[in-house]
Amino acid sequence: MKKHSARVAPLSACNSPVLTITKVQGDERPRENLTPAEAQVPAAPDTEGQSVTRCCLKLTASQARKICWGVAVLLGVCLSWTGSTQLAKLAFRKFDAPFTLTWFATNWNFLFFPLYYIGHLYTSTEKQSPKQRYRECCKFFGDDGLTVKVFFTKVAPFGVLWTLTNYLYLHALRKINTTDVSALFCCNKAFVFLLSWIVLRDRFMGVRIVAAILAIAGIVMMTYADGFHSHSVIGIALVVGSASVSALYKVLFKLILGSAKFGEAALFLTILGGVNFVFFSFVPVILYFTKVEYFDSIDAVPWGYLCGVSVLLLTFNILVNFGIAVTYPTLISLGIVLSVPVNAAVDHYTSEISFNTVRVIAMLTISLGFLLLLLPEEWDQRIIKLLTRLKVRKKEEAAEGNGEAGPGLSWSRRARSSMSNFTH
Repeated sequence: MKKHSARVAPLSACNSPVLTITKVQGDERPRENLTPAEAQVPAAPDTEGQSVTRCCLKLTASQARKICWGVAVLLGVCLSWTGSTQLAKLAFRKFDAPFTLTWFATNWNFLFFPLYYIGHLYTSTEKQSPKQRYRECCKFFGDDGLTVKVFFTKVAPFGVLWTLTNYLYLHALRKINTTDVSALFCCNKAFVFLLSWIVLRDRFMGVRIVAAILAIAGIVMMTYADGFHSHSVIGIALVVGSASVSALYKVLFKLILGSAKFGEAALFLTILGGVNFVFFSFVPVILYFTKVEYFDSIDAVPWGYLCGVSVLLLTFNILVNFGIAVTYPTLISLGIVLSVPVNAAVDHYTSEISFNTVRVIAMLTISLGFLLLLLPEEWDQRIIKLLTRLKVRKKEEAAEGNGEAGPGLSWSRRARSSMSNFTH
């Protein structure tokens, strides 16, 4: 594999969106990894600060472009996540079959690798056939590629976790409103941090412990807001279970599989769709004949809603897993938490939901915990450095002001002494 190629890996708690398995680690090699010939190349002389100015302008333009892409991806993540949640809620009014909807939507994962290959043909200078690209991406699973042993030990379990996460989330929509479901699912990041701290021995951060406490407090307050009714308690338990399984998915991916390129991630997600189709196709049939998820006929199925949910979930997962190629992971995560007020606005105008004080405080508490988890690991050191720079700058400005006033005073003193000598 090329050292220059961008690689992706499971995100840590501070950067992870919902079901992403990707994180751009960088296309450039660090300075210490350069070859001796590259290290000995002298830097071009900086005349009159022109090269520094050009560099700053280039950096600023790059950041602006990344932020613009980030706003677009943020809106896409927010709208696709909100739209899939709202459409699923509408679909359950005519089609009360959450597992069948989960199975149908997960089958659309088949499109990940074909879509990636189309992008590869348009962007890559070295064109490869689908078979060649597939074999290269299979190296992600080991030197022998995707063997039967690797499939059942390192791939199939993640297919189970993926399907279970989506099923619990969709099943919760039958019990509670979409606003509560989207807000409670934001606790996913807190669970990722706790599992990463315990299993992966990630760095301990006090602010993330506070965020985890806020998430748990928000869950309790959300339950209290509904008065501990059976439906609300079950719905909240289902969402919390979905967030927990999602966190387990991400932590296990980082523990077992490590990092992957974009093509490898696309192949992995496509295989998850295959796992869902091969191993779970019998479940909707059993649920239908046992009348657990029963519908009158095929014509009674709201195919528009089902296809809409599937397309929006596919769009959401594409943006979450591959949007970090063009923008910052934090902006993608903000798109998820932004879906909470958007769902609240939709619920306010489309259904009779009372947003009492306790519910609003619970949503704000969970959202605050989510935002605290977006802070970088060295956020405190960066703030200290920023404050130190501001203090140094103020001292330099004060010293420059005193230096400018000094010559004027000395000149006036010399003028006075000369005038006194002239009078004498």
